Amino acid sequence: MFQIYLLFCKSQLILQYKNCVFIEILTVIKEIRKNYVFFTAQQLVQDVSTLAKQPQSITYIYSMEFFTKVDIPASSIRIDYTSRIAFFGSCFADNISAQFAARKFNVLANPFGTVYNPLSIERQLKRIASGKEFGEEDVFQDEHGVRVDRGSQDARGVQDARGLWHCWDAHGSLSAATREDCIAKLNAASSRAREFLQKADTVFITLGSAFVYYLKDCSAAAGNGDARGKVVANCHRQDPRLFERRLISVDEAAEAIRGIVECLRKIAGRDLHIVFTVSPLRHLGDGAHGNNLSKSTLLLAIDKADTSYFPSYEIVMDELRDYRFYDSDLVHLSKTAEEHIFARMVESYCDDTTRTNIARVEKFMKMANHRIVNAGSPTAIEFAKNCAAQARELEKQIPGLTLHVPG
Repeated sequence: MFQIYLLFCKSQLILQYKNCVFIEILTVIKEIRKNYVFFTAQQLVQDVSTLAKQPQSITYIYSMEFFTKVDIPASSIRIDYTSRIAFFGSCFADNISAQFAARKFNVLANPFGTVYNPLSIERQLKRIASGKEFGEEDVFQDEHGVRVDRGSQDARGVQDARGLWHCWDAHGSLSAATREDCIAKLNAASSRAREFLQKADTVFITLGSAFVYYLKDCSAAAGNGDARGKVVANCHRQDPRLFERRLISVDEAAEAIRGIVECLRKIAGRDLHIVFTVSPLRHLGDGAHGNNLSKSTLLLAIDKADTSYFPSYEIVMDELRDYRFYDSDLVHLSKTAEEHIFARMVESYCDDTTRTNIARVEKFMKMANHRIVNAGSPTAIEFAKNCAAQARELEKQIPGLTLHVPG
């Protein structure tokens, strides 16, 4: 992609391209910062040779770089609208998968909910690969439903019917009011994930933290686990005394990463593209130093396991080194940052045809999502018909695209 700088110079807008020759652009993605706007150009309207014949339109100014761009090695992986793409890992995986889903790619995102550490991701994928169904031994009732007999909170107390049912290997979004419903949710998620992964083309694994929680004594929660030190994906706000938390080693993380790759290949029954990345979201609860140790452990483990890597962490640390690219909590990324990382992924994994198709889908979705005040009016009905017609035409022209537009 071309890099272009648009600077405000008094009342005149100046386009600068590399050696200060001015050009026009058709499609741009912009991010305003102080007195300049950074653009990534997808297509040039006029080439430099044409503009060179118009000296009156050419001005020379000092060329500057406003940030260090992360170099991403060329990838043989190709993603288009026929691809099936799965995402596992931290909330960053949820956010980036949403960028693909919004552009109508075929996506599976975190079937067991958000999970941060590589050991828990490996456990989830082992369960999916085994095909073993979840049962009563895999769930427990919330400690907050415990009746306390001796005036102190005790996870081994007698539980009443008030607490939700959870699974240590899954997010709270799969919890339920009854044991049966919780088990049903878990089995449905496992089945859906297995079916998708059997036909998947590319899987992105986003690692968030190398700190892992272990259940000290599995008898602490009725019927869950058969050994001490069970890895926990989610603590479900249970008594902290039930857990041991520690930073795993590079070797432990690398072994889990190799296990993840093995499980995915077992499920697919073939080779598939597997890309690891480290979430750029900081876990400040670990402290600034602890967060850096955690991220460093994950980065070293990915390198040691010798797997494909996408530098989302480095893009945020270098290209987006500014708090304006963070949300109001100063931890999560802003939509602008997420879109920038998505654009870098598209640059790496999509060819020119797919990039053009993405732009076409984005244009259509912007139109289709237009707010309708009176859905029953003749104008609104005609608008809906036009949307449906355009959707059918796009689906014919772009293999694999499904827009789900009624009518």
